[in-house]
Amino acid sequence: MNIVDLRSDTVTKPTPAMRAAMANAEVGDDVYGEDPTVNKLEAMAAERMGKEAAVFVVSGTMGNLTALLAHCQRGDEVILGDKSHTFLYEQGGMAALGGIIPHTIPNQMEGTLCLSDVRDAIRGDNLHFPRTRLICLENTHNVCNGTPLTPWYMARIAEVAREHGLKIHVDGARIFNAAAALGVDVRELVKDADSVTFCLSKGLCAPVGSVLCGSADFIKEARRARKVLGGGMRQAGVIAAAGIVALEQMTERLVEDHARAKRLADGLAEMSSVMVEPVFTNILYFSLAPQVPLTAAEVAARLRDEYGILIGPRSARSFRAVTHYWIDDEGIERTLKALREIL
Repeated sequence: MNIVDLRSDTVTKPTPAMRAAMANAEVGDDVYGEDPTVNKLEAMAAERMGKEAAVFVVSGTMGNLTALLAHCQRGDEVILGDKSHTFLYEQGGMAALGGIIPHTIPNQMEGTLCLSDVRDAIRGDNLHFPRTRLICLENTHNVCNGTPLTPWYMARIAEVAREHGLKIHVDGARIFNAAAALGVDVRELVKDADSVTFCLSKGLCAPVGSVLCGSADFIKEARRARKVLGGGMRQAGVIAAAGIVALEQMTERLVEDHARAKRLADGLAEMSSVMVEPVFTNILYFSLAPQVPLTAAEVAARLRDEYGILIGPRSARSFRAVTHYWIDDEGIERTLKALREIL
C-alpha cells in the first residue's frame, strides 16, 4: 500500500531531477566562498526575492535565527506574533542564543499583526526599556490556516516600521505558496522587507535547506552569524543543487497543492462528523464534531494502521493536513473515503 503522508510538506522527498542534480553537482568549500553550486543558488534566490544577496542555511529555524542575530544586539527587542513559528516552535533561540527579547502581540485570524498593536508595542527612548529593533512576520502563516499576507498589508506594516526606524524580517518558509495563492510575483510580498527566509525543503521538495536574503551588508553580517551557529558548510553544493532545481521547477506548480487542499476541505465539509477551517494554501485544519466518540489520536491511528494514511493530530480533537508534491488526486480521495468509513 502506498503511504499518503499528509502530516506536513516537510516530508517531501527529492524529485528524480533533484537526485540527478545532486549526484552531478560541482562543489567547493562554501566557507571560502568557492562552491559554485551554492553561489549559483544564492544568486538565484536573491534575484527571485528582489534582494542584493543571499546565504544558504541548513533550515528555516537557522535562517530566522541568523537574521535576528544580524539585525539585533543582545538586549534588543523583537515584535512578533504570539502564534508565530519563530516564537512557538524555534525553542526560544533568539533569547537563548542571542539575548534578544521577544515582545509578542496577538496574531489576527488571518495571521497579521494589528497595526495599532504594533505601534503600541514599540518602546520609547527610555533607559528602563530594551530597544525595539525589528518586526517579524510570517508568510504564509502556518498556525493561522496557512493564510498569505498581502502586498497591501506588507506596505502598511512597512510604513509603521520606517516611521520608527525599525527593520522587518519575514519568515517566508512558504512564501512561494503565498505568491501562488495571491497570483503575484514573490518580490511583491517582500519588497518592503529588509530580510526574508524561505524554505527549499517544504513544498519546493528539496531534501534540506533554506535561504536568507537581504542587502549585501546584511548578508555579510548574516554569514558571521551563520558561522557561529555551526552553519558554515563545506562542499554544500551537493544539497544546493536540489535547491536550484526547486527554484527552477517547483514554484509554479504549488497551485496544484492548493487545489488538492481545497478538494480535501470541500470533501470534509460534506461530513457532519467534522468541522473544517478555511483553506487558503496547502494547509488545512479540521476538528471532530462533538458527537464523535473518538479522539484525534484514535482516528489518526486507524488511518495509519488500516488505510496507510498519515495525518497529524494537533490536539485531542483536531488535525492538520498539508498537501504537497507527493500527494496526488487519488491520495485525497483515499483520505476522504477512509474518514467517511471511520467516522
